[in-house]
Amino acid sequence: MEVDKSPNRATNTSTRNSMMETERASPRYAEIDLWDSSDVLEAMIEGQFVAVAAVRAARSALARAVLDMQARLECGGRLIYAGAGTSGRLAVQDGAELMPTFSWPNERLLLLIAGGSEALLRAVEGAEDQAGHAETLVGHHQIGKDDVFIAVAASGTTPFTVSCLREAKKRGALTIGIANNPDTPLLLEADHPILLETGSEPIAGSTRMKAGTAQRIALNLLSSLLMIRLGRVYGGLMVDVQAANAKLARRSERMLLELSRRSGEEVQQALRTANGSVKLAALLLKGCDLREAEAALDRAGGQLRVAMAIVEGGSAHPLQPQDSVQSQDDAAPKEPQSH
Repeated sequence: MEVDKSPNRATNTSTRNSMMETERASPRYAEIDLWDSSDVLEAMIEGQFVAVAAVRAARSALARAVLDMQARLECGGRLIYAGAGTSGRLAVQDGAELMPTFSWPNERLLLLIAGGSEALLRAVEGAEDQAGHAETLVGHHQIGKDDVFIAVAASGTTPFTVSCLREAKKRGALTIGIANNPDTPLLLEADHPILLETGSEPIAGSTRMKAGTAQRIALNLLSSLLMIRLGRVYGGLMVDVQAANAKLARRSERMLLELSRRSGEEVQQALRTANGSVKLAALLLKGCDLREAEAALDRAGGQLRVAMAIVEGGSAHPLQPQDSVQSQDDAAPKEPQSH
């Protein structure tokens, strides 16, 4: 890991020449420095709700992106994040959390941020303008047709980020562009453009506010749905968690207690035999030996639900999610069905 199709209104072929909405100073906040502190906070909290609404409007674009991401990653490709400044740090944070939470393999994760690791802690002068360096990075890491490339920029025009996405797409990677301004290069060139239209900020141009919140939510939803579809969640539980500390070890035990209804001692023994793997331990608690559990899980493509069906003599075919990609102006989502 290195730290260095029809969108929501993103299909217009012309790039806006006028000032971007995220940079525009809103007359509403012209005297914000004179307001009472409670009014300032109220306005900023209201902005956070705007961010949530912007993500909800993009939910169909997110769902479409995940369907294609799943297909690429099931073939062994890498998940790659790229960005600069606040957007880059949010992208890196989302990617870095996939390893401990879902045991996403380190060798299948690449995090690219303008300015390198130094940019995680402080601004690096001019890093976001280094389009040539972006192209070099993509080539150096041999990004190609099996990979998924997520690029994030509030403006949608950041040279480093746009160049990364453009070069990755040229090399055959599936590209997802996330931006907060419509009709911008990042959205126009991505295979899956995701527009988070948050508008002007209470502090003009400070995209760490509404725009940043929307990006954080969108990235969280995108990666979480992806991991669910890849079988790294079972029954609402993170069954691929890496028990890297005492808290996560206890969480692994609690998950198995809930799934198996067996004693604490039996759960602990199963985890020891399975070398900490919750999935394998769950199958051991179903009566398998370790070799049988590993074979069932391998046959199921890592999907615990399918592996459970195999050891119980049921269907060996993965369950297919009923993904309906709805239009942006759909009614409120229905309550999920229980299985």
